[in-house]
Amino acid sequence: MDYLTRAKEPGISGTWGRERDVSLPSQPPMSVVKSIELVLPKDAIYLAGSSIKGKMILTLNSTLVDPIVKVELVGRGYIEWSEEAGASRDYSRNVICNNKADYVHKTKTFPVEDNWLSAGSHTFDFHFNLPPSLPSTFSSKFGHVFYFVQASCMGREHILAKKRMYLLVQGTSAFHKETPLQNPLLVEAEEKVSYNCCRQGTICLQIQMEKNTFTPGEKVAFTTEINNQTSKCIKTVIFALYAHVQYEGFTPGAERRSRLDSSELLRQEANTHMTRFNTTKIVSTFNLPVLLSVSSSTRDGEIMNTRYELVITVHLPWSLTSLKAKVPIIITSASVDSASCHSSEDGVLPMSPDHQN
Repeated sequence: MDYLTRAKEPGISGTWGRERDVSLPSQPPMSVVKSIELVLPKDAIYLAGSSIKGKMILTLNSTLVDPIVKVELVGRGYIEWSEEAGASRDYSRNVICNNKADYVHKTKTFPVEDNWLSAGSHTFDFHFNLPPSLPSTFSSKFGHVFYFVQASCMGREHILAKKRMYLLVQGTSAFHKETPLQNPLLVEAEEKVSYNCCRQGTICLQIQMEKNTFTPGEKVAFTTEINNQTSKCIKTVIFALYAHVQYEGFTPGAERRSRLDSSELLRQEANTHMTRFNTTKIVSTFNLPVLLSVSSSTRDGEIMNTRYELVITVHLPWSLTSLKAKVPIIITSASVDSASCHSSEDGVLPMSPDHQN
């Protein structure tokens, strides 16, 4: 699952932060519109509730009479998957489940003095306020949440030109207000293993974290302690962060259906020689992506909700088993007011160089 630059509107190609022409009917060789451009901060991430400020530049080959010049802000979500029909139906037939949501649709129509524009370039400033409760930009094989700004120019009821630019939006959460203080977290797992026919031993796995609530782009630090009470060495430990997304859809017959999909966001492998009858400590860190869906629970009207989990796996090839410990991770994001101290302007967060295309 790519939270940053691959989320696209279903059926539409284009990369976030870049302009693209929207398909239009064929125009005469000498169209009155030479070009239409959108100017917005490059590689910016907008917090829900923040302002979007930009410019539209319209360049004309000749005079345009009675023009309609406008910019729109659009945010939508769509999910879809197929599954077998119910037990009382034909299992050879798949049922399409889907759902959609309209998050924002705002339009700014620019006044045109004397109802005509001369040949040359014309600049129009615009700004939109994003609603405070929006999901983050998101894309997976089952769903999309996408936002874009679209500029258009019409003349005599004909669309002369359009330009669309996709946006990155980070959803916010009130979770940090509910839990201002966090206690250190300790998770333990234990496994009794058999090896070399009749020999047995115990392996204990312990994970310690100062906290388990984080914001996008933050560093996740934790300590893993492995107590190996066997006569075998342990060589491999896997650390992985998973996102579990539950989609909420409907069949054509309006039956409510759910689907859970899990994906691995981050992964590290520690190849440390952990000797027998000994305890080994491993200190690890993850740098979270700068754009993430916030942790959420199922609520009416939502098409999806997300939870995160840190999974530590100790591989024991000589016993044909493995030991796992799972730590719930909460992703939250401060509101625009709370984030103003570290945002660049009006809740706009520049993308770090490591995450730029």
